[in-house]
Amino acid sequence: MLIGQEVTVVGGGIGGLAAALALARHGAQVTVLEQAPEITEVGAGIQISPNGWRVLQALSVADAVAALSPRSQAVRLRDFRRGAEVFSLPLGRADHPWHLVHRADLVAALLEAAEAAGVVMRLGTRVAAIAPEPMGTAITLMDGTVESHGLTIAADGLHSPARVALNPRSRPFFTGQVAWRCTIPVDSAMSPEAHVFMGPGRHLVRYPLRDRRLVNVVAVEERDGWAAEGWQHRDDPAHLARAFVDFCPELRSLLDAAQEVFLWGLFRHPVAQVWQDHRLALLGDAAHPTLPFLAQGANMALEDAYVLARCLSEDPDTRTALVRYEALRRPRCARIVQAANDNAENYHLRPGPMRFAVHTALRAAQRFAPHVVAGKFDWVHRFDVTA
Repeated sequence: MLIGQEVTVVGGGIGGLAAALALARHGAQVTVLEQAPEITEVGAGIQISPNGWRVLQALSVADAVAALSPRSQAVRLRDFRRGAEVFSLPLGRADHPWHLVHRADLVAALLEAAEAAGVVMRLGTRVAAIAPEPMGTAITLMDGTVESHGLTIAADGLHSPARVALNPRSRPFFTGQVAWRCTIPVDSAMSPEAHVFMGPGRHLVRYPLRDRRLVNVVAVEERDGWAAEGWQHRDDPAHLARAFVDFCPELRSLLDAAQEVFLWGLFRHPVAQVWQDHRLALLGDAAHPTLPFLAQGANMALEDAYVLARCLSEDPDTRTALVRYEALRRPRCARIVQAANDNAENYHLRPGPMRFAVHTALRAAQRFAPHVVAGKFDWVHRFDVTA
């Protein structure tokens, strides 16, 4: 049971705020420790698919997010050089909403709802280490202060000290791929669709945000040169434009308008073998970092938050509740992470028989059996943790 129980959430991002809100709604007294001096988010977009959107609906924040986020109508796979469509996946079903969301808007909606539910935010609180204890956790701050906490939820990303504490032998490796991200203002509203331009060893995704005059771009390139992990490393926009110089004129014109670009290396992290230990649990990227090839990072974190709060609210024994949470979440998240890993190869096929065969098969499926390809990831998108 959660009524009156003190819970500490480490991390004030999407997963942490969603968890804090869900726990508070079940009666917990929640405090969020966030290292930033204020709650802000990077200027980047995310796709909230139906499985994540159902959680936002259950948390009563979907309407606030929908007011600022275009509802996606399709995902279109396109050839890199000519821009010709290879396959189109319609997303217009009324009962399966799919939204193109600015991260800052989602974080703001979750923060407002969490504070209204009584969640206390401790900003500027940077955690250096988390250690499980018999009755809770010992949290060491960067200034050396050691604090004792009760039930603790680590939603502080892939570099979470709690992940290290529970999985000391977990090691990532560089995938040989880097990604750029940026948002680019445009003069006229774009269609509410996600377009994936597939090229040899590279692909680029673009879709509109907010009033559809701001375009989110994520571009991935295979390369031997290593790049640091994390979203905060600035790069020269010319590097991005040069990497995609042979893509269609539509994209070259868009990239020429980029003013601020961020670059990060894509590392493959194993899904954590251990998610919880009596009074400590991992959530979101702290448990299951994923590559950005299935657009499920934020959606998995939202699912985690809802399931965790429900498990803790339904079982009076915290240890049993956390074991159930891990049992419910780990197999699904591991499958999604593997599917994202596999998807990278599909976008980066090089000219030759394999690329020709795959693209021909997709075009044929579009014409004769579109439901076959469209339903490939129904197990991801139609899953409902709130049911």
